[in-house]
Amino acid sequence: MGLRLCSWAPLGSLLSLLFSTSVAVSEETAFRKMCVSTENGLGENPLKTALFLLFSTLLPEKTAAYWMRDFVNGSFCPTTCGIADFLSQYHPTVDNDLQEMERILQRISNATVAADNLIQHIQGLYPSEKQTLPNSVDDFTQKSKKIIEEIIRYENTILSHETTIQQLTDSHIMNGNRITELKEKIAQLELLCQEPCKDRAEIQETTGRGVQNASYCQDIANKGARKSGLYFIKPQRAKQSFLVYCEIDSYGNGWTVLQRRLDGSEDFSKNWVQYKEGFGHLSPDDTTEFWLGNEKMHLITTQSTLPYTLRIELEDWSGKKSTADYAVFRVGSEEDKYRLTYAYFIGGDAGDAFDGYNFGDDPSDKSYTYHNGMRFSTHDNDNDNYEGNCAEQDGSGWWMNRCHAGHLNGKYYIGGVYTSEDAGPSGFDNGIIWATWRDRWYSMKKSAMKIIPFNRLSVDGQQHNLANVKQVGDA
Repeated sequence: MGLRLCSWAPLGSLLSLLFSTSVAVSEETAFRKMCVSTENGLGENPLKTALFLLFSTLLPEKTAAYWMRDFVNGSFCPTTCGIADFLSQYHPTVDNDLQEMERILQRISNATVAADNLIQHIQGLYPSEKQTLPNSVDDFTQKSKKIIEEIIRYENTILSHETTIQQLTDSHIMNGNRITELKEKIAQLELLCQEPCKDRAEIQETTGRGVQNASYCQDIANKGARKSGLYFIKPQRAKQSFLVYCEIDSYGNGWTVLQRRLDGSEDFSKNWVQYKEGFGHLSPDDTTEFWLGNEKMHLITTQSTLPYTLRIELEDWSGKKSTADYAVFRVGSEEDKYRLTYAYFIGGDAGDAFDGYNFGDDPSDKSYTYHNGMRFSTHDNDNDNYEGNCAEQDGSGWWMNRCHAGHLNGKYYIGGVYTSEDAGPSGFDNGIIWATWRDRWYSMKKSAMKIIPFNRLSVDGQQHNLANVKQVGDA
């Protein structure tokens, strides 16, 4: 049943006032006591007048007329009969309407609570900008603080390295100046290169039958050459010819020079590849230092069954000279680490240092320092019998044992005499030494290594030939 709010709305406040005063006493007798005689007239009783006006307004027209007639006639007391009938007639309807209103109000209340919960949920999901603004400001503040801290850290780093930066700046300026100077020198050299060459290395011409295919210096001498100088040779297993210095004497002996030390102008602290290929400079007058190269030595000394003699030539700082000769000298292949071998010591006043030397440091000195059968070692390719690296300690390559009694590639000491302090951190003897002629703390002024076929070795200008051995290159 629908609620008639439009019809009953004015009734609420009046009924509340009415029931709070007179209707509170519900018994009919109480109402009866309030009745007054109709003869007194309608206007004589204010309550009657008010009730009449009230019910004439609220009740339907017919009912209102009925009450008016009764009031005029004075048949009923409006407070006991009219009101009682009215309440009896409308009480159930009013109760139902009130209950319906209560239910609607309850639903409204429930809906209101649900709406409040929904609003709170939405607010939780989507916080307002005013709420997030302080957090955003805090985030930006923290980020700004970190940036400032990084800037301060970089500034401190720059300040702490200010000296280094200044040094690098100075080095950069100096290098820039050097680069400028080098560019100027390059320009000067380019101009010089446009001019005809003035310095020439005289390479001896090899004429005569088969001389272009000479395989060593004795071969060149055998074919008519009588002047020492630079010649091209091509050993039997060589892929191409290469330049050597041939020392040819008046007796027709042709020595192939393998090594030369004169003045310390060449640094002999080289690696494996450099010792293999050779280094230094070959000059026509034999006035420069060089190492011919292990591979070339191998090709020359192993190209035939003809044995070679190795001659060691030494000169001390007083000008005294000496030699040491070794028979059947050979240098092995790179696979065998260019191993040095010889048959025996022929002689010479320099003594046999290749056989080792007893320095008095250890009973095994001699066995630790002989060189026959030793492999070649460099600082980057250690093949010695020492737990360390002899070549690295001495600063040069050689046929090391543990380590040596003769070492012609050592450090060049002017004046000859040197000490363990001069030798550097290792403190070992590292000069150009030949212990059987001079003390190991004495470095030679000059040295040379050269080879010749054994059957051409001369003594006092006389040829020394091996029996039944034909000289290579002879007709």
